[in-house]
Amino acid sequence: MVKKVSRNKKGSSKSSPKSGKSATALPKNPRQDEERAAVDQETPLNLIVDPEVVNQETELSPEVIPADVDLPQDAFEEESSGLFEPTEVLESKSTEVVRYDPLTAYLIELRAYPHLSKEEEHALAVRYKDSEDVKAAFKLVTSNLWLVVKIARDYERAARNILDLIQEGNIGLMEAVKNFDPYRGVRFPSYAVWWVKAYIVRYLIANWRLVKIGTTQAQRKLFFNLKKEQEKLEREGFFAEPKLLAERLNVKESEVLEMQQRLGGADMSVDAPMQSSDSDSDSGSNLLSILSDHQANVEEMLDQKKWGALFKASIEEFLESASTKEKLVFKSRLLSEDKVTLHEVAEQLDLSKERVRQIENQLRDKFKKFLEEKFGDEIHQFIP
Repeated sequence: MVKKVSRNKKGSSKSSPKSGKSATALPKNPRQDEERAAVDQETPLNLIVDPEVVNQETELSPEVIPADVDLPQDAFEEESSGLFEPTEVLESKSTEVVRYDPLTAYLIELRAYPHLSKEEEHALAVRYKDSEDVKAAFKLVTSNLWLVVKIARDYERAARNILDLIQEGNIGLMEAVKNFDPYRGVRFPSYAVWWVKAYIVRYLIANWRLVKIGTTQAQRKLFFNLKKEQEKLEREGFFAEPKLLAERLNVKESEVLEMQQRLGGADMSVDAPMQSSDSDSDSGSNLLSILSDHQANVEEMLDQKKWGALFKASIEEFLESASTKEKLVFKSRLLSEDKVTLHEVAEQLDLSKERVRQIENQLRDKFKKFLEEKFGDEIHQFIP
């Protein structure tokens, strides 16, 4: 008996449920589903280095790994597995030029450097500290390049190019190798993370604006904590005035005002044309044309030149009635830009240092009185 086989429109045969083996669905992995759900709900790790968000002391502090704890190789692989996922590569026989992604190429190259165990890491650190073995330092640096990439990811949205952050972080990693002490009982990655962050944050502050804003310790403190402290005061019901902010942050009130102005507005070019609603106004004017000049004008310069000539003549007149010792002390201690020490003047005059100091004070008072008698009260604008 010949069995009839039914075919669909595309010509594929349909087997009855009783004949042949039916296709079964693959079993689900509940652990994989749980991990995927946890990743979907996880808060992103990206951190914007912005005065409104950044906190120097929280959220980024890594857990210090003791030296006697050996991390399994799987832990390193899980930690850095997400960093080395290349972008989508399309296999095609087309002759079109494929776009080159330097970040992807760099991450792929990092796979060539394996992670170190606790014993290998300690041995290399001891070799470099005791004998300054460059090969040991190289291996320490290359095996921890993944750490720099991981930290740079946290600041990615604050920089134009993440490769710049990675480059600065690599410099910090090398500095960490130079200063690492393997006998302190701490793993090298736990120590290096602080150097990497320090160099990345310093780069961001230096390149936040065209004009640097984090040149002093007080400016760096205000850069990171000013906005945060303002919001804290407002939540407590206080008005965040500069004086109160200066007291809270232990800085000067003028520094708070300066940082508020610098962070509140964007950089401006003095050569940029000024925008005006009046169409009849001069379109060629710029900010430089209306800025005030703090230099002395012609009248002030002539006045200063005149007073300079009078001072020079008065000094010569004053020294005519002075003794030889007084002339030497006056010229070496009061007129010289590179002030001679009391000890050197005392040796030249064969006097004690205390006596030279007394002569200097007497000459200062005499000269001031001489100028007051000659020029009157006008001299006080030059000599307090």
